[in-house]
Amino acid sequence: MTHGVGGKTAEEALATLSDMSAGVVPITEAEYQLRIDKAQKMMAEQNLAALYLHAGTSLYYFTGTRWHSSERMVGVVLPPKGAPIYIAPAFEEGTLQQFMTIQGRVATWEEHDSPYPLLANILAEKGVRSGVIGIDEATPFFVSDGIAKASPDFDFTNGASVTAQCRMIKSDAEIALMQRAKDMTLAVHKATASMLYEGITTADVGAFIDAAHRKVGAPKGSYFKIILFGPDSSYPHGVKTPKALERGDMVLIDTGCQLHDYISDITRSYVFGEPTARQREVWDAEKAAQARAFEAAQIGVRCGDVDLAARAELDARGFGPGYKTPGLPHRTGHGIGLDIHEWPYLNWGDDTPLAQGMCFSNEPMICLYGEFGVRLEDHFYMGQTGPVWFTQPSKSIDDPFG
Repeated sequence: MTHGVGGKTAEEALATLSDMSAGVVPITEAEYQLRIDKAQKMMAEQNLAALYLHAGTSLYYFTGTRWHSSERMVGVVLPPKGAPIYIAPAFEEGTLQQFMTIQGRVATWEEHDSPYPLLANILAEKGVRSGVIGIDEATPFFVSDGIAKASPDFDFTNGASVTAQCRMIKSDAEIALMQRAKDMTLAVHKATASMLYEGITTADVGAFIDAAHRKVGAPKGSYFKIILFGPDSSYPHGVKTPKALERGDMVLIDTGCQLHDYISDITRSYVFGEPTARQREVWDAEKAAQARAFEAAQIGVRCGDVDLAARAELDARGFGPGYKTPGLPHRTGHGIGLDIHEWPYLNWGDDTPLAQGMCFSNEPMICLYGEFGVRLEDHFYMGQTGPVWFTQPSKSIDDPFG
């Protein structure tokens, strides 16, 4: 068996992990109902006749109903008052009812029928024959187009004015779920670092990360994983043919899991062997930019100004300017929750003011294309008086886990 730089085999590293999911509390039916109440209040303020939620994360967020989007229309019509009405193929009604948390009647369609007139028909039953309907922004075009053509007396608008505005503010229960998921992934990162050895492939590391996430209590294993060594680490989302690990390589591992559908997403960068002066310089600059972004993230501050703060730190250290490399070629961070990337964004064009309950990644990656890259990604949420780390940032290139 091959022992890693931390002195452990993969089996020994896995043995250091245990189930961390005990005691976590999933979102309750009462909270789903509060979300619907909030959405309906916003709909009334915006004078929306209805909100259509398509199968996916927004459907789940508001109703607790898990259903994946497919070629068939499945969703919910949320009126400004009253219970949601589901739309589904007739043959799926029994299955859909098994997945419902918030109950509602199901309007069905047979395979030879078009489902698209159902939305207008549902509203007509309530005496509503015109107005503005908000469409969940993640609805596939074939569905939104079909609804619009079948409902010529209605106008349509982007439902993000309700969905995103609700989802970007996390409850204490959501933050607790993400906290545990991130704790689990950080433990996986530590175990992974302990079993790396020269010549290991990214596929072998990925298999370990999947097994490790299951060991700490993520039933589906890893939600995603990016594993990059040496020059490959300079490309934020990877390369076509990743290389095996060599001594002196920068190691970049970005991974996460799901816990009751809420997502973790953490990146660590460190050197396999003794860091060079150049690697230390870039790593230290990345840490400073991450810290600068965190300091800038205060209640009421524009999201875009957090991105600009990180870039200012990098500019002062000779990187950039702007999106130029060597430097930071993408945004500083993204919102997170049921989707790994959601609103708002730490992107200098985002004018959203920071508010209590918002959650973000903080990852102002430095890319030196063809040489190496450094991404330190931790997440924070906006507390009552300012930002709070979910996971503590790396201490140094020599001590990435503290």
